[in-house]
Amino acid sequence: MPFQSLNIIEPILKSLLQEGYKIPTPIQKEAIPIVLRGTDLLGCAQTGTGKTAAFAIPILQLLHASRTYDNKRKIRSLIVTPTRELAIQINESFQAYGRFTGLTSVVVFGGVNQNPQTATLQKGVDILVATPGRLLDLMNQGFISLRNIEIFVLDEADRMLDMGFIHDVKKIIAALPRKRQSLFFSATMPPEIIKLSSTILYQPYKVEVTPSASTVDIVKQFVYFVDKGNKNDLLIEVLKDKNIKTALVFTRTKHGADKVVKILTKNKISAEAIHGNKAQNARQRALANFKAQTTRVLVATDIAARGIDVENMEFVINFELSNIAETYVHRIGRTGRAGAKGNAYSFCDAEEKAYLRDIEKLIGKKILVIEDHPFPLIDHNPVKTPKQQRNNSNRPHRTATGSNSAGNNNKKKWFGKSR
Repeated sequence: MPFQSLNIIEPILKSLLQEGYKIPTPIQKEAIPIVLRGTDLLGCAQTGTGKTAAFAIPILQLLHASRTYDNKRKIRSLIVTPTRELAIQINESFQAYGRFTGLTSVVVFGGVNQNPQTATLQKGVDILVATPGRLLDLMNQGFISLRNIEIFVLDEADRMLDMGFIHDVKKIIAALPRKRQSLFFSATMPPEIIKLSSTILYQPYKVEVTPSASTVDIVKQFVYFVDKGNKNDLLIEVLKDKNIKTALVFTRTKHGADKVVKILTKNKISAEAIHGNKAQNARQRALANFKAQTTRVLVATDIAARGIDVENMEFVINFELSNIAETYVHRIGRTGRAGAKGNAYSFCDAEEKAYLRDIEKLIGKKILVIEDHPFPLIDHNPVKTPKQQRNNSNRPHRTATGSNSAGNNNKKKWFGKSR
């Protein structure tokens, strides 16, 4: 099915053609007609499924059809997303798809001087992409009014919850007009997210594409069993493969990311870290260098990496496994996008074996073990410190499906109602 079959107007089709878009992804095929009808939408979709185009294309078409030519443009659509990187990429998508529509957009986020953002806002814009904190700040200063919003998008709702933005989101929602179209996207649907969606949406149409418990089939997955103290050496060994032009490496903590970068740099492997403690310009520079392949390895924490979208990135390395199985799915979803090749390597020490079991239960398959490497796991039962024991006691209890029982039962009930 080509995009023409979705009744998309010519100015947008022309932009899509220039971007190389020919066939809509499943979520685009499902969501675009719903949004064009003016219906509220609840979408469950992972990153990498084409979600941004699924809401950006119909929003541009609806605003173009009802645009006015007042001297002062008013903000008519608001997209709220949790991270600066993701906000920037969403705005770039709006500008790319809407380049022939005459509509304008701006992105606002914290961590940088607000003056360039407010200068653009004062000229008037049609579409605003924002992170919650900076949005509320500019609203309180009087630079932004939401009274003319016609279409509201809350993106990455589960990540909003993880990052503690829910109270900010509720304040934003309270400032919106009651009469509006609302679109709500989340990669997972725990009970808290379902409850939040019910306060935002009115009789929504529900679309679930690529359930959060499934991985992209094209991604080849491998695991190395290795002692914790040998992970640095194993990473250097893996990166000796010249076929790995670039790699996205995941750590659990910001401090861990910085340590990995230090080790790689010492071994003459170009690497940069991206996480919440980095200044915005440093994060953007690191991402730009990675995309340009002047930086070979980008080391990231999970929250910072959620907005990373790099074309043809083939390799993801889990330097440390997450204790949340769903996070593994999001990590490897950074590669193998849009049908491209993808390889995911995971380093698993003795303490992480339980995490690996949870992951394999969730994805419904065993991950291939690479046994032939110089640093095989020797210490199968390391002595745990009191701090490690406390951390393990805080891990969520898992059922046979790899998710905590309450969340999993709710997901079954919820998706059973999907149309």
